[in-house]
Amino acid sequence: MGFYALLVDEAELDLAFVADEAQGTGIGRLLMEHMLDQAAVAGLTRVRVVSNPPAERFYRRLGAERVGTVLPSSANVTWERPELMFTVARAAGPSR
Repeated sequence: MGFYALLVDEAELDLAFVADEAQGTGIGRLLMEHMLDQAAVAGLTRVRVVSNPPAERFYRRLGAERVGTVLPSSANVTWERPELMFTVARAAGPSR
């Protein structure tokens, strides 16, 4: 139904996808919540997202902030893309 790829070394969401028939069902939100939990476990404080323009609204609804624009970088990507940043909540430690 969906997947994501978090590049921990770069603190970047590399891929995120939800099947057309599953969009609007909450799968994307669950995936991003899981991604942010995993980012916290990995010790990240922020996660960068270079978004497909139509997906920017989705990421912003989930708390990402727009921090810039990525210019076209190849013959395959000929459009500007929004650069967004998630702030990662600290992972909860063990109870004492």
